[in-house]
Amino acid sequence: LSLKGTSWGRADDTLAIAGAVNGLSSDARAYFAAGGIGILIGDGALNYGLEKIVEVGYSARLTPHLALSLNYQHVTNPAYNRDRGPVSIYGFRAHADF
Repeated sequence: LSLKGTSWGRADDTLAIAGAVNGLSSDARAYFAAGGIGILIGDGALNYGLEKIVEVGYSARLTPHLALSLNYQHVTNPAYNRDRGPVSIYGFRAHADF
């Protein structure tokens, strides 16, 4: 969901809210449970669980050429492992037009 800031008097701002539920195939679950590793997941054991993500972000246009954005993500069962997390991820971004 993405909302422009018109209703609160900041037409160039954007508030965004998102959610995702991710899973692995049965073959991938078996591979990681047996100790397999990949680029982003796998640490010798997998107590499989769906990875659930909720994200909120706000982008504020400060000048005609500069916008700053803040972002927060809450991840349950990161890397599909119930033995990990939950984790909070914070982000900050600057966008400048020249």
